[in-house]
Amino acid sequence: MDQTLNLLKELTEAHGISGYEAPVRAVVRKHLDGLGSLSQDKVGSVICRKDGNGGPRVMLAGHMDEIGFMVKHITKEGYLKFLQLGGWFDQVLLGQRVIIKTHKGDVIGVIGAKPPHLLPPEERSKVVVKDDMYIDIGATSKEEVDEAGVRPGDPVIPRADFVEMANGKTYLSKAFDDRVGTALVISTLQNLQTQDHPNSVFGAITVQEEVGIRGAKTSAWAIDPDVAIVLESDIAGDVPGIKPEVSSVKLGGGPSILLYDRTMIPNLKLRDFVIDTAKEIGVPLQMSYVEAGGTDGGNIHLHKEGVPTVVLGVAARHIHSHSSIIHREDYDNAVKLLVALVQRMDAATVAGFTE
Repeated sequence: MDQTLNLLKELTEAHGISGYEAPVRAVVRKHLDGLGSLSQDKVGSVICRKDGNGGPRVMLAGHMDEIGFMVKHITKEGYLKFLQLGGWFDQVLLGQRVIIKTHKGDVIGVIGAKPPHLLPPEERSKVVVKDDMYIDIGATSKEEVDEAGVRPGDPVIPRADFVEMANGKTYLSKAFDDRVGTALVISTLQNLQTQDHPNSVFGAITVQEEVGIRGAKTSAWAIDPDVAIVLESDIAGDVPGIKPEVSSVKLGGGPSILLYDRTMIPNLKLRDFVIDTAKEIGVPLQMSYVEAGGTDGGNIHLHKEGVPTVVLGVAARHIHSHSSIIHREDYDNAVKLLVALVQRMDAATVAGFTE
């Protein structure tokens, strides 16, 4: 298994929903060890500083948390009612296996609802909403749930493994949002070990993005960046039923640059700098818009007097589900572009973003 494949597998299979990131944070720290000086802010974001030849403070940010659930109630029959941490589409939940992290260890469960065989015809065609779902751990009473160690407040993780798909170019796993951005920070810092760069690079692996871009705020205060690049999983539009004017982003088309999202319009000079650099080094770059979501950039670009910020993405199909798909070539091209951007971000260039 090559280094990048192993990195993506370890990161995506690690557990770490918003607010409960400790397991994945341990994996992150392992891979960052030796790449720079490590620190951690007080909400749990990890920061790796790699100094170059002085110059501006460049922040590369990817969030380590994944979407999941929290146990909120246990019924007398032994079923778990849950609340969501991060955005879930109701249709992707039923029948999916989950892991409840308890003080006694991991407990396996499955998300269920009333069986369709017992529903009147008019109800069978309706979408089941989360409030009508439950998690079944195979118990028959609340006492059995208590004995298993499950308590309200326990985190619930999607259960899914990493798979290299048949073409050898695409990967299937949970949590590419945003373990792919986390991996990009690590891969970029690894590549910079043998490269000169006229700046200090801060790799920030943030927490609690999915519940309100919280770690981005605290890590920006810890770093005080002069410029920031946020690394994310983008939403692939190359699936049946999506019109090109809604999304033209596709797997294998190269990394994407976010021209708009609900929380941030990128710094325009930095945006053009990224587009020009990608063209110069021969990296295909896709143009993307996200009208209904945001990223860590929403907080980072508003730090103090403002930070020129842009978002780069790797396209993923089926995000915010148990199983999403990315393309290896998009990942490799994103790393190539990031290294080139960092190498070109000297003091004069970064100052020019806000002149």
